[in-house]
Amino acid sequence: MSQQHSGIFANMLAGGIIKNDAPDMKKVWGQIARTRKLSVELNNSTSVNQSRGRLSEIINHNIAASTIILVPFHTNFGQHITLGHNVFINHDCSFLDMGGITIEDNVQIGPKVSLITEDHPLEPTQRRDLKLSAIVIKNNAWLGAGAMILPGVTIGENAVVAAGAVVTKDVAANTVVAGVPAKLINTLAK
Repeated sequence: MSQQHSGIFANMLAGGIIKNDAPDMKKVWGQIARTRKLSVELNNSTSVNQSRGRLSEIINHNIAASTIILVPFHTNFGQHITLGHNVFINHDCSFLDMGGITIEDNVQIGPKVSLITEDHPLEPTQRRDLKLSAIVIKNNAWLGAGAMILPGVTIGENAVVAAGAVVTKDVAANTVVAGVPAKLINTLAK
């Protein structure tokens, strides 16, 4: 197991509660500091190739040449993002990826989309702890402008999330959801 996927980082990807006072939290804060520094360079990129290269450095994995990321792009952690081939990420998206974000092939993501894998427990005495749950965006899904995908959600293959929707539960393949919270509004032909 690689260093970024061992110890507390593996626990983060497994989901659940990460205590704020966990002994390895200093490693998490170190990764956040690294990502913040590299994000300045990413968001000053002047070409798609340059932004792809700089985001590859942040996520510690080479991004396919067929994937396009338009800046600005925001992530707080970076190491838990996986991007497939032919992915398009429009301007001003925000990925809070401590719990893991997987985006499969041929996914389109509109401007100002937020993918949030992080939450906090409701109990006031635990509120500084992290509650993590992965997001998965399946092949050929389309997330409209300003959509917000919350922790633990899977967006099914070919699904469409309408602009401005807040997605709190899984979206079935070949469906369209819209609203706050997002609800099924259409089924697509297979």
